[in-house]
Amino acid sequence: MRRLLTVLLGSAALLGGGAHAADKKPVEGEVPKAIKTLHDGFLTLDTHLDTPEHFARKGWSMLDRHAYLDDLTQVDLPRMKAGGLDGGFYVIYTGQGELTAEGYRFARDFALERATEIREMVAAHSDQFELAYTAEDAARINKAGKSFVYQSIENSWPIGEDLTLLRTFYDTGVRMAGPVHFRNNQFADSSTDPKGKIWNGYSPLGLRWLAEANRLGILIDVSHASDDVVDQSVALSKAPIIASHSGAKAIFDHPRNLDDGRIKKIAASGGAICINSVYLKAPTPPSAERKAALDALGPQPESGSEAEVKAWVKKLMEVNAKYPFPRANFDTFMASMLYTLKIAGPKGVCVGADWDGGGGVEGLEDVADLPKITARLKAEGYSDADIQDIWSGNVLRLVAGAQAYAKSVAK
Repeated sequence: MRRLLTVLLGSAALLGGGAHAADKKPVEGEVPKAIKTLHDGFLTLDTHLDTPEHFARKGWSMLDRHAYLDDLTQVDLPRMKAGGLDGGFYVIYTGQGELTAEGYRFARDFALERATEIREMVAAHSDQFELAYTAEDAARINKAGKSFVYQSIENSWPIGEDLTLLRTFYDTGVRMAGPVHFRNNQFADSSTDPKGKIWNGYSPLGLRWLAEANRLGILIDVSHASDDVVDQSVALSKAPIIASHSGAKAIFDHPRNLDDGRIKKIAASGGAICINSVYLKAPTPPSAERKAALDALGPQPESGSEAEVKAWVKKLMEVNAKYPFPRANFDTFMASMLYTLKIAGPKGVCVGADWDGGGGVEGLEDVADLPKITARLKAEGYSDADIQDIWSGNVLRLVAGAQAYAKSVAK
């Protein structure tokens, strides 16, 4: 939630669209019925759902249909069904803290609690959700009429210096992990640490982290990692890697995005880049009036109930209406996807919009809007087979590849 509020307050570079697409009108209206039917026939997943941040909120449920303008959420079961989203990777996210024994303990306990919250949500609604552990589980769970729930780690800070904890998280269901987030940590350099790099890629411990993740069958995720880490991951990982929520630097030149060379490198090695709906446009500094209004509003209640959050969001939306700020739109999101498709090909692209973690643009506000992506891909001439790969085939192939390597070394 902290990342999402940063976006809404307009204080970070997480809003907007690429220069060549910024002036296009957002997509409006309904997706044609035939396209919606086609979309619903695909097995679809998103690789980066930050929705577990809401699971412990009093009064909030995955079974209720929420609205972004009411409580800032973008994923729940009714909207997943409306948008044809069959499942995805639910994120165990921990913001970066101190690299100390105390910091590691805090992060470990926080992350294990988040993993427990994911499992408890699934257990509470076992007729609607099921944990997924293998690539084959997605289709099986979908055929049973339920939504599949993979787990991923965003920022491996909680592992501390005890790599046996990777096994602990693997046993909870984690099948994808990224070494680092916004700041450098004990494993690797971040793409966005204002202090610059300290390891020139992975640290010695980070190289051991990479090897252990490979041994366990955990897919390596390089979103948020420095360019050096991307290069070293491609070169050293025993299975192809993924960028679970990234974009094209050609659309917006931001450290979190990938340049053409690295897009090609990831794709050529068998990996894939899942397109993000943030880092699409340089932010516009808030006006003095907007900043003053936001300062007067204050931060969201730290542990607020659903009712308290809605009351706060209502005031925030009043500020947004009075002092609007520019946002990216659906065309810009698609510009990033289509550009990456031209570089990587349909076998090297997937979808990871960063829902509930800062994602969403005008025309693509929550997961109910996902059929618009299929409609645009069809309009651009991509085949049904290509679109199926983009929606889940490529990701499940990578999950299977990571697990196949783990099985080979186990023998």
